[in-house]
Amino acid sequence: MEKDDFLKNFANQFDDTDISELSFETNFRDLDEWSSLIALAVMNMVAKKYGAKLRPDEMKLLNTIQELYDLVAEKL
Repeated sequence: MEKDDFLKNFANQFDDTDISELSFETNFRDLDEWSSLIALAVMNMVAKKYGAKLRPDEMKLLNTIQELYDLVAEKL
């Protein structure tokens, strides 16, 4: 799993947030566009692209893109 590809795939879940605004240190919950629907889209993207299933209770504990990446990597 390439980090750059993961960041691009994460960014693709947003309509109005440009990838240039995102880094692995970004707290995605602070993004104006973040919502429960985006969270579901991210969980779906992770399942389809990486074959890792994230539970809602796991997703609630994550704040940064790095934390999300680490959890997905752990599940692979």
